[in-house]
Amino acid sequence: MILSENRDGVLIVTLNRPESMNSLNRELLAALNRLVSGISVDRSVRVVIITGAGEKSFCSGADLKERATMTPIEVKQYIQMIRNTFTMVENLPQPVIAAVNGFAFGGGTELALACDIRIAVSSATMGLTETSLGIIPGAGGTQRLARLLGKGKAKELIFTAHRAKADEALAIGLVNQVAPQGELLDAALNMAAKIKKNAPVALEMAKYAINYGSEVDLGSGLAIESNCYAVTIPTKDRIEGLTAFREKREPVYTGE
Repeated sequence: MILSENRDGVLIVTLNRPESMNSLNRELLAALNRLVSGISVDRSVRVVIITGAGEKSFCSGADLKERATMTPIEVKQYIQMIRNTFTMVENLPQPVIAAVNGFAFGGGTELALACDIRIAVSSATMGLTETSLGIIPGAGGTQRLARLLGKGKAKELIFTAHRAKADEALAIGLVNQVAPQGELLDAALNMAAKIKKNAPVALEMAKYAINYGSEVDLGSGLAIESNCYAVTIPTKDRIEGLTAFREKREPVYTGE
């Protein structure tokens, strides 16, 4: 259902249901939930990359065949679980990169939105297409897309159930980067390498300050930033950064 591989601190998480376009049935969602819970306390993981198995799909969203068998109560339980799991992804202390390797519709785009950085292969197509099925995004899509692109663009994309090709996704800011076919994972690993060389506590605090500071007024945001900065002051990493600068060498950060 789900694969994970730790490459020297970069954990590659692969949704592994290529025969079903890596759609999120309850079993896969539960496995992702358990894995993310473990990642949150795993200090050996410095950066996370989430992608899908195969070349066709990152994640096509909910498994609609399974959904058709659910009672209304089971649908509510599923929606709660997918929303909570994606929030866990968003709240991971480590930076998270979505490597969008193909179709990402509905929950697939919502999962990418819960990640910090999105890199799409040139053939990828993304969209919150739920209104075409008589429902709305239920895993944070209405909120995260509006915060990323602004209310007007989010409404346009959701109201029309628009499917954006990779180039359009890049133009509107839905993804950070587009990688040529066959080079997606390398692009994600290159981005992860640039991030991983920096201090883990600083990265965690920067992520926290951006995520929570952007949800409040400027004064409160600046206070959040100040508190996050204070967390970095007593760390060994801060001393290591200053020492390495003075000695004209690359710092070696331990996350302490």
